[in-house]
Amino acid sequence: MLRRFIAAGAVAASFAVVSVHAQTSSRSPAIGQMEYAALAAQGGTLLTGAPVNPAVPNVAPVLPARVDTPMPDTAPQNNDYTANMASDAFGAQLFTGAFSRDSSALFNPSHVISVGDRIQLRMWNGYNLDTVLVVDAGGNILLPEVGPFHVQGTTNGNLQTAVGNALRRAFASKVSIYASLLAAQPVRVYVTGAVRRPGMYDGTSSDSVLRYLDQAGGIDPDRGSFLDVAIKRGNQTLDVVNLYDFLLKGDLTARQLNNGDVIFVQARKKTVKVSGLAENAKRFEFLGDTARLDQFVRLARPLPSATNVRVVRNTGTVKNVEYFPISEGHQITLHDGDEIDFTADKRPGTITVRVEGEHAGPQEFVLPYGSRMGQLLKQVQFTPESDTASIQLFRLSVKDRQQALLATTLKSLESSVLTARSGTAEEAQLRKEEAALVLQWVERAKKIEASGQTLISKSAARDDLLLENGDVLRVPVKDGLVLVSGEVLFPNAIAFDRRMELDELIQQAGGFSQNADTSRIIIAHRDGSFSDGKKDGTVYPGDEIMVLPKIDFKTRQFAKDVFQILYQIAISAKVVLGL
Repeated sequence: MLRRFIAAGAVAASFAVVSVHAQTSSRSPAIGQMEYAALAAQGGTLLTGAPVNPAVPNVAPVLPARVDTPMPDTAPQNNDYTANMASDAFGAQLFTGAFSRDSSALFNPSHVISVGDRIQLRMWNGYNLDTVLVVDAGGNILLPEVGPFHVQGTTNGNLQTAVGNALRRAFASKVSIYASLLAAQPVRVYVTGAVRRPGMYDGTSSDSVLRYLDQAGGIDPDRGSFLDVAIKRGNQTLDVVNLYDFLLKGDLTARQLNNGDVIFVQARKKTVKVSGLAENAKRFEFLGDTARLDQFVRLARPLPSATNVRVVRNTGTVKNVEYFPISEGHQITLHDGDEIDFTADKRPGTITVRVEGEHAGPQEFVLPYGSRMGQLLKQVQFTPESDTASIQLFRLSVKDRQQALLATTLKSLESSVLTARSGTAEEAQLRKEEAALVLQWVERAKKIEASGQTLISKSAARDDLLLENGDVLRVPVKDGLVLVSGEVLFPNAIAFDRRMELDELIQQAGGFSQNADTSRIIIAHRDGSFSDGKKDGTVYPGDEIMVLPKIDFKTRQFAKDVFQILYQIAISAKVVLGL
């Protein structure tokens, strides 16, 4: 009886707060009844502090119904997070909702116990107790048979040891003791200043400044400072947080907050915008009236290839541009609104050119920057089977231009298809069906990859052509074959015979298919040139005969545009794209 009296008295000391905890507990009633039954069987007490009646072991106390508050509209908050991701301000991407999730105070061993924190105490093996103790205004909790015990200032990691040692004064070693932080003190903190949604936000005393800022939508990158976030308590400024330290070095002030504390984001400081060859091409703040360029070199982290910086001075409507080596950064002064662009201003010492096809010797040639085609050809060891008159050059920059031209043409075709008008309902239906067909074909055409081939064999100045890094020189072999592809029944390689005309070679590939346009034949010569098969049907060894498909559209403009793109694909990629 004495044991039960002491247990009940200890729980009653924190009855009011514990009752609130029970009301807001997320445990289901079924679990509550099971706990009641288990405790009643052991003669213990409930979490609410009500004494157990052994005569009624299966009756749980009646708790007030939980009132579910409506969830706030998250659309504005999500819009804030999306805007933060798109901002060019360094640090804005911090606030995208990742910090505003559930508090981790329970599992933080460095959390310092303070007034209002709730501690769960469990004892068993000879003394049964399961209760919640609240740290009172004096920083104490009331331990059974021990009395008030001061825990304020104890870290969460040391709580178990401190409470266990105190209870060992009154209880034998066989009694098991477990104490843990159930919930840190709930606080409401004001977030104001240059944030997206100023207001009062809920959390715990050990939640970081980042969590409260995140709940407020983050710092407004157009108004707020990431260098000057003040934590205030009354008229006193407790700390000033510099978020650049957190982003670049991982340093963040750990300060527990009290109810009513204020997080105040000061106005944005002076800024410099960084672009070009840098890992952090963002807009940066700086303190003071001026800053040195080397300060932004540390923040922006230029790529290894960057050698110089272009500085655009903020002088009103007239822009002044200056150019400096990065190494002189400590001598260059920047002002509010200036823009800097990191660039690579150096010529490569050497380039690499690959030689493929019928030749002897190496396939990779490392040449000085500025080398010409003639210098390379002197180093290539041709064989008797090399077709030196049809040497092919494939260049990455040409490939990019061919790809860009094809993309522009396809986009124009898409636009004309989607904006075509119709005079009647029947014509509208026809246009709709044709448009669907054309758009499907456009999607296929977008996947075609240009070859980047450049016609050089017929140029008198071929040997003076400047080589570029990544060029591929291909030496064809005199194999005596002609390729026939496109709209023929059996695309194939055919042995060249000077006696065969163009039509005969097509017949050797099975003849035209049902979808062939017999008037649209392209002969792609080995050297990179092309001819219209119906105007000039001369075929040489190594050529490719490409038979284009019919273009059967009622809309004449559609047919014209598609036909133009078919030719473009055939010439730039040597591919016949059927409809």
